[in-house]
Amino acid sequence: MNPLYPLRFNPVYKDYLWGGSRIPKAFNRELPDGVYAESWEISTHPDGATSIANGPLAGKTLSDLLPEYKTELLGTHVKGDDFPLLIKLIDARDKLSVQVHPNDDNAAAVEGEPKTEMWYFLEGAAGAQIYCGLKPGIGKEEFLQAMEDKTFADILQAIPAQPGEAVFVPGGRVHAIGEGCLILEIQQNSNTTYRIYDWDRTDAAGNARELHIDKALQVIDWKNNGDPHCDVRGTTIESCEYFQLDRHELTEETAFPNIGKSFQALFVAEGAGVIRWANGEDVLSAGQSWLIPAGLGDYEIIPEGAACTVLCTTIP
Repeated sequence: MNPLYPLRFNPVYKDYLWGGSRIPKAFNRELPDGVYAESWEISTHPDGATSIANGPLAGKTLSDLLPEYKTELLGTHVKGDDFPLLIKLIDARDKLSVQVHPNDDNAAAVEGEPKTEMWYFLEGAAGAQIYCGLKPGIGKEEFLQAMEDKTFADILQAIPAQPGEAVFVPGGRVHAIGEGCLILEIQQNSNTTYRIYDWDRTDAAGNARELHIDKALQVIDWKNNGDPHCDVRGTTIESCEYFQLDRHELTEETAFPNIGKSFQALFVAEGAGVIRWANGEDVLSAGQSWLIPAGLGDYEIIPEGAACTVLCTTIP
């Protein structure tokens, strides 16, 4: 008998120095005071595997279940034996470093994991922005000069971080998240980051964080500087070979087809509701992350109140 059902997760938190404290407050999570820079919502990565929070499988991780239930969990479209994504929240009290990630073609050469990602803006302080891509005409020579002059902000494309909008960040594109952003990030299952510039920050002892210039120069795609904006006018916000993100703004009971090709990873961005499937139901609340197993079959979401906004990630 298949024991699977919609799975809710216990996040893993990261206290990086640039992080804030909005995640617990924004989503009513009972946590002690502290820095919550990132909340890894659904992850099998060894740097932060999330455990199941609800039902008979509580306490187990996805990695515990995959050997027996890989297809039932992930779906027939998912290649490999692991959960292919890492889904996280990011709260930037301060700017993140200027950085770059490898892609599928060059990750092995630099002993890293490929990482293409996207950011969906949940909140943005007044004037919040991100940096995504180099300005037109910036090549390696201009890049190295900016590194020497510590003028990276001058060569990066600055983009306002408006709630409800999103950007796509393929491996090889230089980028940084600015202060004041609260973001849902969908990415390949990777924790490889090559730090290029850290805004001259030092710790209490006067030490700067490590930079990874040599590896960064090997993976930067100098031509990857187009408009990173996703088209948020329809249901599908972004679709690439690694993931698809759809936004559902629900005002009435809505059926979600589930035909076994892919899991459906849900993040409740706003509102609340009830999720109902063939063998049961559960309550959805803002800030929760759920994994709908590919083999569960069709399900429904019944919003409570005026509306419920659900962001759904699948493998196309």
